[in-house]
Amino acid sequence: MNEATDNKETGSVTSIYHEFEAWQVNRGEKTIHAKRMPGFFRTIKNYTQLALWLPFFLVPYLRWNDKQAILFDIQNRQFHFFDIMVLPQDIWMLSLVLLIAAMTLFAVTSVASRVWCGYFCFQTAWTDWFTWIEDKIEGNPAARRKLDDAPMSLDKIKKKGIKHAVWMLLALLTGISFSVWFVDAYEYWNNLIHLNLPKVGWVVLAMFFFGTYILAGFLREQACIWLCPYARIQGVMGDAQTILPTYDTARGEPRGKLRKGGETGAPQGDCIDCFQCVQVCPTGVDIRHGQQLGCITCGLCIDACDAIMDKVGKPRGLIRYASLDEMSGKPTHKLYQHPRTLVYLAIILVAMSGIVYGLTHLGAMSLKVLPERQPLFVQMSDGSVQNKYAFKVLNKTDKDIHVKVTAESGLEGQMLIGAETPPLTHHGRGTSFTIFVKVPSKNLKQEITPIHFRVEGVEDPAVFAEYTSNFNGPKP
Repeated sequence: MNEATDNKETGSVTSIYHEFEAWQVNRGEKTIHAKRMPGFFRTIKNYTQLALWLPFFLVPYLRWNDKQAILFDIQNRQFHFFDIMVLPQDIWMLSLVLLIAAMTLFAVTSVASRVWCGYFCFQTAWTDWFTWIEDKIEGNPAARRKLDDAPMSLDKIKKKGIKHAVWMLLALLTGISFSVWFVDAYEYWNNLIHLNLPKVGWVVLAMFFFGTYILAGFLREQACIWLCPYARIQGVMGDAQTILPTYDTARGEPRGKLRKGGETGAPQGDCIDCFQCVQVCPTGVDIRHGQQLGCITCGLCIDACDAIMDKVGKPRGLIRYASLDEMSGKPTHKLYQHPRTLVYLAIILVAMSGIVYGLTHLGAMSLKVLPERQPLFVQMSDGSVQNKYAFKVLNKTDKDIHVKVTAESGLEGQMLIGAETPPLTHHGRGTSFTIFVKVPSKNLKQEITPIHFRVEGVEDPAVFAEYTSNFNGPKP
């Protein structure tokens, strides 16, 4: 029995070993020079990358009321979004934004595999731009491979030098574009030109410069395969219903070179073994070997295969977006309704509702009033009862504002002490001050009386905040 168990375990391990052995993974022994071919998915890839990352370079220069429209001002702990200013007290909304991003990634992955990697990811986008630059300077993939293998010459130094110079320029622009999301863009450029950036500014710029230059210029697909945690997470989130680029083995096999019109022989599938699907793949995957670790679901192999099918007069779709269930002949759902995807969507909707609520209830000012606990009240020599309150006013506007303090409690003879001169609240941060409320003891009808405080801007009465607390007194 032990021998049988051992044989079973050995067979399982051997099976797993052969499964991994069949995977075609480029481990970096050679540089991938992917061929660029026009097609539907190449066009989609270009437009989605521009739609997502062009704002990364341009939006920080958008001005609003003479200030940067969108600014993550970490130094002053403020986030400006046009007329909205979010302070650390509202950081819970950032948590909801991150939750939405994570759930969106999970939902998309469960439906269409690593489509984020193929069409949107910054590593994919920058690598695509770097290889486009390489293609324009050094030539097509065959010319680039020939140049790599050629001995050092003036022409090789010239082409390599120009390519790396342009790469460095794009890497530098990337570092600058990231930095200006956190400081005023025009002020940053002025400091950069005059070499007057603070130490943290130089460190961030250097990190993004070298990170972009190395990751997009040299590591390329190796970063996707070995360094990126999303590749591992997304790779295990699909199932047999997940749609991804798939080779139709039943139609394509047995593959073979294209025969001339009159030639006959053994039966042959539609795949003519042209290797165009491999040549256009940015990670060097041969999709005909089945699901691959390096596949980023970009669909470029589909464009290449469809172009060849058009040329040889065969129907498109030998490689297409399809699920494993579809390829194995199992029933498929026309509308993807996996339960966990619906859960992801529900979480996204709840989080979005929370953000909308938070943004619509931010207000220009917030107020918190903390009554003194020790003692709860003080009996004055004139027979009145006095309570002490600590006011914390958060001014969310971009201007310092004096505030007028008022209180309503229904108690006759109520007096506010310390509110004679409107306190000044500083913009973008909290301001604390103390107010005393005094009431003749004969007018107290109960031990605890609700009291409603209001602070209102002197310069702008539309800016206000309210808070309800208690006035404490002796038992009647």
